[in-house]
Amino acid sequence: MRPFWKGAISFGLVNVPVKLYAATEEHDIRFTYLHARCKTPVQYHKYCPICATDVTQEEIVRGYEYEKGKYVVLQEEDLEAISPEASRSIDIIDFVDLKEIDPIYFVKAYYLAPAEMGQKAYVLLKQAMEETGRIAVARVSLRAKQSLAALRPSGKVLVMNTMLYPDEVRSAAELPELAAEVKLHQNEVEMAVRLIESLAAAFDPSKYTNEYRAALLELIEAKIAGQEVEVPAKPEPGKVVDLMEALKKSIELAKKEKGAVEAGEGEKEPPRRKTS
Repeated sequence: MRPFWKGAISFGLVNVPVKLYAATEEHDIRFTYLHARCKTPVQYHKYCPICATDVTQEEIVRGYEYEKGKYVVLQEEDLEAISPEASRSIDIIDFVDLKEIDPIYFVKAYYLAPAEMGQKAYVLLKQAMEETGRIAVARVSLRAKQSLAALRPSGKVLVMNTMLYPDEVRSAAELPELAAEVKLHQNEVEMAVRLIESLAAAFDPSKYTNEYRAALLELIEAKIAGQEVEVPAKPEPGKVVDLMEALKKSIELAKKEKGAVEAGEGEKEPPRRKTS
């Protein structure tokens, strides 16, 4: 991996030189849009309907619509004057408990590695965070955008997650469906708890795979090879109207599946017969 950003973590009077690496990568399959008639990739033009002409990149300026149909124009020098890119600092604001942060705030993950002459300060910060059980909330500027960020130790590395600001997270109170009063019977709650416990397992990320992407790649490879692709029909799930009945059947199914997995893991070769 190659770092795409270098700077320093700043807390108090301490600066920790660091390098930033992307911690994740998307494996989405991307399509090219083609003209159905001749299979040529479709082109997209920047076009001005008033001047009735295509517009080059040099003729385009940034505009902010402050009223319907009214724009204020911002020049590049205007943006450069207030650009946060000049700051190469991850400024820690607070140290908080990770449990206090709703995961809805997290956006993208990065690895922070110590830069030259920063190893000792880096390890010191990480160990202090581990011993206090705290993570850092910081402010950072990446790619001309200022974001909140959370810094947390994970094994040997510090992980930084960019975060949304509070005004970027919509309130669930806006959902009208949540206003209804719902009464639950205690036996329904107990049955739901039993179902959760029957499905409980240790988190193992290696067992989760993108089944849709695998099927899509298989479909693409088959089409390249000129094969006919038959998609198996999905079984219709049985309709269960009664909630308690659905919970009972779900628990039974979970037990059967878990038992089948355990039996498969514990299978041994049958003893060989002795020959005389």
